Amino acid sequence: MKIRDIRAAGLRGATPEGGWQDELTPDDVVHTLVAVHTDEGPIGIGSVFTSEALVRGALEILRPLLIGETATEPERVSERLHRATFWMGRGGTVTHTISGVDMALWDVLGQVTGQPVGRLLGGRYRERVRPYASLLMDEPEILAERLRRLAEQGWRAFKIGWGPFGRVSARLDERIVAAAREAVGPDALLMVDAGGSDSAWSNGYKWALRTARMLDGYDVAWFEEPLSPDALDDYVHLRRTATVAISGGEVLTRRQSFHPWLEAGALDIVQPDVTKVGGLSEQRRIGWAAQDHGVRLIPHGWNTAVGLAADLQLASALPGTDLVEYVTGSPYVDSITAEPWRLDDDGMLAIPDTPGLGIRLDPEALDRYADATALLRP
Repeated sequence: MKIRDIRAAGLRGATPEGGWQDELTPDDVVHTLVAVHTDEGPIGIGSVFTSEALVRGALEILRPLLIGETATEPERVSERLHRATFWMGRGGTVTHTISGVDMALWDVLGQVTGQPVGRLLGGRYRERVRPYASLLMDEPEILAERLRRLAEQGWRAFKIGWGPFGRVSARLDERIVAAAREAVGPDALLMVDAGGSDSAWSNGYKWALRTARMLDGYDVAWFEEPLSPDALDDYVHLRRTATVAISGGEVLTRRQSFHPWLEAGALDIVQPDVTKVGGLSEQRRIGWAAQDHGVRLIPHGWNTAVGLAADLQLASALPGTDLVEYVTGSPYVDSITAEPWRLDDDGMLAIPDTPGLGIRLDPEALDRYADATALLRP
C-alpha cells in the first residue's frame, strides 16, 4: 500500500483562547488536520499544532519524500522525513508537520491490520484512562463556578492554568488555588499550570519555589511550567527542592530534545505534545526514556479530537500514563467526531479498541470549521 496524497485543512471559527499574551481569536488557525491518502483506499488522519499556512509550506518540502512511500511503516517513514529535512529547521514547522503525518500513518496501519494503534505501539495496559479537564484560570469566584459545573458533569480531575496566575500577586495566586480546591473537593485531582512558556513570562526560580510551597498546602498533584522553557538548571534545582511534582516539556520537539532534561532530573512528569513533538513514533520513545529515568509521561495533545485520540492510544501502551489532558468546551475536540466523547460513571474515558486511532470524523460537523470535502474526498 502506497501513499497517494497528503492534504491539510486548518480549523477556524471556534479556536479557544490559549491564555497567551497575544490572545487567539476564534478565526485564528493554530490547529491543522492532515490526511494521508493511500492508493488502496484507507485514509489516515493526523493533527498539527501549527497554522495551516505553515503546514502547507512544510508539505511542499515533505510531499516529494512521501508520495509513493509505503503507507504502513510509520516509524521508518517518519524517521526518514526527520533525517532528510533536519537542515531546514529541525524542531520547527517541519517537525510539527511530520507529527501529523506520523499520526496519520499509524492510523492507516491500524486500519489495515484491524488493530487499535495502542496495540501496535506495544500492547494495551489499560482499557480506559482518566481525563483531566483543562481550563484557563480566572478570578476566584468565576473559576470556582466553572469547576463546580464540571464536577457536576462527572469530572474527577482538573488542571487550571495561565490567566492571572503569577502575573498579579502572590495573594491572588493563593486565592485562586484555594477557591479551586474548595470547588472540586478534597478528593479530586487538582493541577496548576503557570504557563511559563508565555512570551511575557518573567518569574524565576525563587518565585517558583515559593509558589510550589504554597501549592503543596492545597494538595496540588503537579506544578506545570513554573519556569521559562529553557531554564534547565533552574528546573533541576526546583525539582530537587520542591515537594510538589514538577512537570513540563510541551514546547520541546523530537526525542533528542528531551534527553538532557530526563538525564538531568529536571522533571517528575514529562508532557510531550503529540501534535508537534514528531508524532506517536517520537512520543513513544520519549515515554520509554522517561520510564528508564523514573519520570511519568502525561501527554499534551489535547488541542483537537485527533490529538486526544492519539493520546488515548499512547496511554493504553505505556504503563505509567494514567491521565490525558482534555481541553473543555472546544468544538475542535467535542464536535467533529461521529461519536462524541463520554465520561463513564467513574469519570474515565474508554480508549477506543477499533482499528487505527479509533475515531471517525463527521464531515458535516467538520465543515463548520474546515474544508472537510477537500481533506477527506477520496
